[in-house]
Amino acid sequence: MAEHDAIAQYDIVIPTIGRASLGATLRSLEDCGARPGRLVIVDDRRDGSTPLDVNTAMAPTTVTWAGGRGPANARNLGVTHCTSTWVVFLDDDVVVSTDWAQDLQDDLRNADPRVAAIQGDVSVPLPARRRPTDWERNVARLSTAKWITADMAIRRQIVTPGGPFRTCFRRAYREDSDFALRLIEHGWHIEQGKRKCLHPVSRGDFWISVRKQRGNADDAFMRALHGRRFAERLGERPSMMRTHWLTVASGAVALTATKHCAVRKLAAAAWVWSAASFAWQRIVPGPRSPSEVTRMVVTSVAIPPAACFWSSVGAVQARLLVNGRRS
Repeated sequence: MAEHDAIAQYDIVIPTIGRASLGATLRSLEDCGARPGRLVIVDDRRDGSTPLDVNTAMAPTTVTWAGGRGPANARNLGVTHCTSTWVVFLDDDVVVSTDWAQDLQDDLRNADPRVAAIQGDVSVPLPARRRPTDWERNVARLSTAKWITADMAIRRQIVTPGGPFRTCFRRAYREDSDFALRLIEHGWHIEQGKRKCLHPVSRGDFWISVRKQRGNADDAFMRALHGRRFAERLGERPSMMRTHWLTVASGAVALTATKHCAVRKLAAAAWVWSAASFAWQRIVPGPRSPSEVTRMVVTSVAIPPAACFWSSVGAVQARLLVNGRRS
């Protein structure tokens, strides 16, 4: 058989926290004719006492429990069950296209020897008859993000014994960016493949944008590991952390400057202007419904202190991590 007609060998690793969307992911893999050497589903629920509901005809399939220590640890554990040349990581909430399996084969066969990873084309479906909400716009950034593991094929030969992902990243955020920057620093390349998948928007509750500020702790790890300009290397827009710190500082002065009325009034005005500007930036591109406007106003007040808190926590943890490596 000619080299370009050879079948590329790959395994699939899917970390999951037990979401119902896993069923749709597995059905889409069956429908596209995916034939992995092994399908590894990593159960990352904190409580593994009840069996994970997995219904798939793909074989062989391995289900293993990771203990709820985050997607980086779950993916590393999944790799230990793989033996094929390539490991394809998928999120448990993506739906692959009907041509995904064939396109994956083309991506893998055409990869240059210096290509360490190939990213799939991830699309986020948005409402057609209204403007997207703040949460929907947040998820939609996945369609333009670099090096995300929602659909990422990685050569197994480059995986270190400890796994490809640093487990200091406990959330589904930055562990893929950290891995990609390390690959590039070692002379590897990451390519964009032609296979496609959809990443539907999950339901976001009222406070989800506030909880997502925990990602600022991971940004602190990235600064410690890759320098202060890591976001520029990722092609991302500038962070709002400076604005958040100014908002928090002006609010703190307004609350504590009891002896200086003019200072207190000036700080309060600065806080109101900063919070209102932030809320307006989030309201304008959205549907502007009463519920969305209310959510944007309330969470725009809560986000700056939450962001600053988690950035501070991450900075302390990152310092301990770096000092621990040096000792």
